[in-house]
Formats: sequence, structure tokens, C-alpha cells
Amino acid sequence: MPAFAQDAAEETTDEPEIVVTAQGRAQALSDVPVAISAVNAETLQNSGANDIRQLNQVAPSLLVSSTGSEANGSARIRGIGTVGDNPGLESSVPVFIDGVYRSRSGIGLNELGEIDRIEVQRGPQGTLGGRNSSAGLISIYSKKPEFQFGGTAEATYGNFNFVRLGGSVTGPISDTLAARLDGIYVSRDGFYQDTTNKTDVNDRNRFFIRGQLLFEPSDDLSIRIIGDYTKRDEKCCAAIYVDRSVSPFIGDLNNLSSPLTPLQANGNNIINVLRDLGQPLAGFTPGYNRAIYVSPGRSFAGKTKDYGVSAEVNWDLGGAELTSITAYREYRSGQGSDTDYSAVDILYRAPSDNAYRQFHTFTQELRLQGEAFDGKLDWLVGGFYANEKLTVRDNLRFGSQYGRFATCRLVSGGGLAGLYSPTSPGCLAARSPTLFGAATPAIYAAFDALDGLNDRGSINDRYRQDGTNWALFTHNIVHITDRLDLTLGLRYTNDKKDFGATFTNDNTACTTVQGLVSPFLTNASLAAVAGGLIGLSCQGNSTAELNNASISSDRGEDEWTGTGILSYRPTDDLMVYASYSRGYKAGGFNLDRSALKAPIPTFASVGGAQALVNNLKFDAELVNSYEIGAKYATGPFSASVTLFQSDFSNFQLNTFNGTVFLVQTVNGCKSSLGGADRDLSATTGACPAGDVGWGVRAQGVELEAALRPADDFRVTAGVTYSKTKYRNDIVGNSAGAPLDPALRYLPGKNLSNAPEYVVTGSMAYTPAIGDSGMTALFYVDARLTSDYNTGSDLFPQKGQDGYALVNARIGVRGPDEAWSLEFWAQNLFNKDYAQVAFNSPFQAGGAGAPFNDAGNFPGGRQLFSQFLAEPRTYGVTLRGKF
Repeated sequence: MPAFAQDAAEETTDEPEIVVTAQGRAQALSDVPVAISAVNAETLQNSGANDIRQLNQVAPSLLVSSTGSEANGSARIRGIGTVGDNPGLESSVPVFIDGVYRSRSGIGLNELGEIDRIEVQRGPQGTLGGRNSSAGLISIYSKKPEFQFGGTAEATYGNFNFVRLGGSVTGPISDTLAARLDGIYVSRDGFYQDTTNKTDVNDRNRFFIRGQLLFEPSDDLSIRIIGDYTKRDEKCCAAIYVDRSVSPFIGDLNNLSSPLTPLQANGNNIINVLRDLGQPLAGFTPGYNRAIYVSPGRSFAGKTKDYGVSAEVNWDLGGAELTSITAYREYRSGQGSDTDYSAVDILYRAPSDNAYRQFHTFTQELRLQGEAFDGKLDWLVGGFYANEKLTVRDNLRFGSQYGRFATCRLVSGGGLAGLYSPTSPGCLAARSPTLFGAATPAIYAAFDALDGLNDRGSINDRYRQDGTNWALFTHNIVHITDRLDLTLGLRYTNDKKDFGATFTNDNTACTTVQGLVSPFLTNASLAAVAGGLIGLSCQGNSTAELNNASISSDRGEDEWTGTGILSYRPTDDLMVYASYSRGYKAGGFNLDRSALKAPIPTFASVGGAQALVNNLKFDAELVNSYEIGAKYATGPFSASVTLFQSDFSNFQLNTFNGTVFLVQTVNGCKSSLGGADRDLSATTGACPAGDVGWGVRAQGVELEAALRPADDFRVTAGVTYSKTKYRNDIVGNSAGAPLDPALRYLPGKNLSNAPEYVVTGSMAYTPAIGDSGMTALFYVDARLTSDYNTGSDLFPQKGQDGYALVNARIGVRGPDEAWSLEFWAQNLFNKDYAQVAFNSPFQAGGAGAPFNDAGNFPGGRQLFSQFLAEPRTYGVTLRGKF
């Protein structure tokens, strides 16, 4: 639960106040003039938190979710976060574990072991948090070794055959050296049932181990060394279609067109195609049923390894204290997938030891801090260095039925529908020798080439990015009076990235079709069929023309970030403050060949792949943020309130449009675009460069409170109202280029996964059981969320109604909590909801005929899929400690 200054008055409670290090030095939480929540070990245990996702229940401004791979889990604060599965985009809300930066926030979805506390800092943290904390940051602190021998053990069993075994042991090796060892093993059946391959998906099979040494040769010197290793061998992440029972905006999207000719206004030809190629119709109306239809032989199997070592040195030099944190980490995650999420084999990634994303990261941070002018100045200076080597090896390929699917999609959705025959070559029931005039032989040959495009695509594409980042910073607190403080922070950051990619691809159908029908693209009567054949043959720039082609580039930037805070204590119990902060998130490269160009022209016709490499670049994200807040703490009661406004320029947005991933840096236009950013044109809606400004604004208010009227009873509550929305007129980059038409629904709307209202609350009651020394445990927490949209393009079919999640735990504990037996439930009322909805890959019907979808938007026959959140889980936990 949020612990902003709870337990603040030691004279009325046995618990000390939580101490945090949000400002680079140890401070009582109630003395920190920033928006921060802290969650202690007891609350983490009661809420069942094993990774950062469970923090959603106790931190109202935070939302953590995962999509196509848990390696890409995303954390959002106040509605701002990094969207999508592209590792080229860095996290807006980074995760630090024991002071060590983790390369992507999804790494926080691993087991965490025994935790002392978690700090959630809201708003840009550009001074101390560095280059990637434009929305906030999450700091996780594990329990240290102790010089008193002790240990813990835990065994849990729950539904879905959930088993979790954990334990820790700590104690002295000598008078100056202590050690600690933590270990966890987890297994669980999957939440989805793959009816085709007779297996389950979204399972758990992982273990975690962490060892620590704490060396304290004197009161002035402390050295802490940590090594950890995590391994996961799991199947993730399945999806189902969104139907009308989930979203009324689906309308008739999932209906067959009966008959197919003419195409019906209340039907969708792509449903006919998928059915005829093997997709059960029941799969289009699943509601929240977790039966999935996977292509035979395709798998979601994946393996993840995450390990590293760090050393933290704290040395009191007398007039100053030196802190050094040195770390090296390696992370590798590979994930197979049936990437179209249907029974028809359209697109897939095979599980392979040679297909993965990998980070090798070295970081070094130095801080020196002390006091001057008789304690009037609390100063801190420091430096940071990081080298991150990112490797992505990809084997995305068209499936064994792609060719027939593609030709049938083309034939069924337009003027050729009368020839539709899914059992015939090219999906053509007959071939008139004069159908396309003189172009007929070439077009039929192109149909045959496309029809034969099966199990082709990337063999092993390799993306490499070597990033170097260094920074110098200072953070100083000036005590103007005993009650008035001025905090000033400044950071200079230099970020450089060297990028390279080499492609291997055996899709010769693309080059064949381009050669056959490209001459007809300028023929008004043939352009549509020629463009359709090329587009479907060369989706995502999958082409043998790239085979053995290499590209390279680099980019760099220098940024100044900082903060200024004026805080005042009118009474001992009340602090008020006002702050300004500037944050920054580094630019980079879109690690996706589809962004090089549109699929229609050949690479040769536009100068080759190297000539297009700059199309993969995107600019740094910047934010200016203003806050006014107050914190009150007296004895058993504490409360905090924060009013905030954050304006983001070059907001980095990653969107899947059903065919490719788009990365745009969204900005606003101060002058009206007259709706040109909301049409289907990619050329209208430009903004004069002098009128380009911020594109996203997050503003609202946060309230958190805690009450502890007795030692055995504690309640907390939190409310966040955040209006996080795009400007009314927006463009696609800082130069004022038009917004991509796939994003035409964004102007003036709230961002995805950004509910306006979130309310959280928790209650813990631990009454004594007679005079036995035993206690009972009654715990419940809840999160109430208003409506929001889960898709980054904000199509209404991706909307999620508001909902409430409740977790509960009851148990009995022995004297001094030497043992406990607890019964628990997560998502107690089994609420069904989606984490993210998305355009089903390549599964869009013809848009040439009138279509009566609900609300007439987006206006085509695109299907939608969704990643579901976890269902109700429940079980029993036995704990012991000594």
C-alpha cells in the first residue's frame, strides 16, 4: 500500500517511518517534496506481489501490462509509457533494482525475491533517474544480508496447479562479513488451452536465485556484492478475437458475408476466407473464452535468461560520503509465436536458440554528497556511464497457408469475388484469357507466384545496436530557513547509438511479382490488382531483394535536464511544495525492416536499403512538468495531494496497424490543421515548423492517504484523476510532417491505457488471538478503473469498460510470525478484461463496399484480437521463518 509517511510518529506506532532514497540520499518519505509512493515488504507479501504487475493494486497512478511477450512488459505512470514490442524503444518508466538500471521495464516481470521496499516515483526524474525516466521510475530494493542468523521458507499451492517454493537464509560469515541467499521456483499451468496442439499457453516455469555478500570492515565503509540468475521456460502469449459481446463497436466485423457476391453490408469476406482455410467459426465469437485455435505445429514456447552482478560501495570520507554502484548484466529472451493468432497458418516465429533479443549492459554510477555552510547546503554531485549492446535476431516467416490466404483475401474482397475458389490455384475458379486484357498472362503469373508464397521470409535477420551513455549531474538542497528549502538539480547527458542490420530472406515471390506487375501500377484499371498483388507478396518488406543486404547508421544527442523545487513547512506536520522538472527519453532506431519503405517499390528503385536507413531513426522525447503538492503526517494519519501538468514533445509512439509497426514522434501544431490530421491521406496535415509544440499533455490530481488507528489495523486509499491526451492538432515529427493516417483517431483523445480515474484501497487487520501470541490476518485490496482504450491507435473496437479488481487474504500466524498459514485469492470476483487489443495481423477484409460496422469506424473490415488479463487465482500459502 502507498506508505507516504505512514507510521510517521514512532510514539504512536511500533513501526519506524519508511526511508527512501528518491533524491539520492536517505530521507524519511514525508520529508521528500516529490510525488512518490513506497510499498513495504509487509504490504508486498499481503498483496501477493511477486513482480511489478501487482503494484497496480496499491499505486493508483501506475499501470503495468504485458502483450505479445513478457519481455516487452510496459509500465505507465499517469497514462504515459512506452507502447509495443519494439526493443529499439527505451522505457518511459525504467526499473532499477538495487540501484542498477535494467534495460527494459519488462525485466521487472521476473521474480523479485525477498524485497525490502519498492519506490514508485511519479513524473519525470531527469536529474537522478537519467535519460529514460520521462514519466517516472520504479526502484526495487532487496533485503540485505544480516549479521544475525535467520531464514525464511514458503510453499504455495493454487488453482491451475500453481506451485511456488521460496526460501532465504542469511547470517554472518565473520564479524565483518555477512551473506544472504534467496531462491524461488514457480510452476503453473497456462490460462489458455490450445485445442489444436493439445497444450496450454501462458504458463509458468521459472526459477530465481540471488546471492549477496555484505562487507563492513568499519563504520565508515560498506561493500555489498549481489549476483542473481533467473531462468524461464514458458509458453507466452496467446490472444483471442474481439467479438461483439466484448465490444459493441465490433458490429458485424466477425460475420460471414453470405453470399460473398455481392459483398454484403453486414458481412466480412475475410471471415469467409479464414473459415474456408480451417479457422473454426467458434473462434470468432469467443467472448472471454480462453480456448485458442493455433495452427498445427506452431508454438508459443520461449526461453529467458537474466543474470548479472553488482557491487555497491558506500564510504564515509569524513566531510563527504562516496557511493559507487558498478554492474554488469546479460539478458536474453526468445519467444516463438503463432503470430496471426488463428488456426490458419499465416505468420509465425519458430522457437529457436538463434532467434532472440539480447542485452549486455555495463553501468557505473558515482555519487559524492555532503554538507556545507554549517548544514545550510546539502550537496550532491555525480556521474553515470552505461554501455548497452542490444542484439535482435528475428526469424519471422509467412506460414504454410499464407499464399492461399493472400490470394483468397485479394479475390474475395473486390471485383473478382465471383471467381473465389479457395481450393483452386490462385483462389481463382476460372481464368479468362482476356480478363485483364494484354496484362492477363502477367497478372495470372503473379497470382500463382503469390499463391506459392508459403514458409518464406526471414531466415535470421540480425539487428545490432551499441549504445553509450554518460552523464554528469548535481542535486542540491538549500535550507533557506528551518522551514523553507530550495532544491536545484541539473544533469547533462550524452547519448550515442551505433546501429547495424543484416538481413537474410528467401521470399523470391516478392521480387517475382514486382517484376511481373509493377508496370501496371500506372494503369488506372489495373493499379488496384497490381498493387494488391505486390503488397501481399512483399508485406513488411519481406523480400529476397534484402537477402544478405546490410545497413548501418548512428545517431547522438546531448540534453540538459533538471529540476527546481521550493518546499515549505508551515507546521511540523505539513509540507507544501511547488516544482518544475524537465525529463528526457533517448531517441533511437526502429528495429523493424518494415519501416524502411512501403512494400510497393523495389529497394533498387529507391537507391537500396542503405539509402533508407534514416527512416528507422526517431528523435528524443522531451517533457516539461509542473507540480504543486502537500504532505501531511501526524501520528496514525498521513495524506498527500499532488496537482500535476506534464507536456511531452516528440512523444514516441509505436503502433501496429495490422500490417507493420509504425514509430512516430508525436508533436502538436499551435495552428489549426482543419481536420487534415484526421483523414486517410498521408500527405495532408503538415504544420509550419514554427508552430510545432508539445503533442501530449498529462494533467490531473493525485490523492493518497493512510490511517493506522491501532497497531493491528491499517487502511489506505488512493485516487488519481489524470487527463492524459493528445493535442487537438497533431503531427508526426518535430518538423511538422503529417501524421500517419493509421493514427487519425488520436487528435484530442486520451492516450491508450490511460484511464481518467483510478481508485485504490487496502485494509489490513491483524488482531491477536487471545494470549497465545498468535494473530489472525485479514487483508483486502481493490483497484477501480474508469473506461479506457487499450490500443495505441485508439480505434473504438479496442475500448475497455471500467472495472474493479479485488484481492484478498486471510490467515493465522504464530508467535512472532514464526509461521503462518494463509488462504488467498487474486482477482477475487474473476473479472474478465483485456490488457491490450490490437489489429489481427493481415486479417482485413475488402473495404470497397459499404459496411455497417458500429459507429462506422474505422470503416474497413479489419479484425481485432486481444491479450486477456489473468483470471481468478486462489490458493494456500504456508510460511515459516527463524
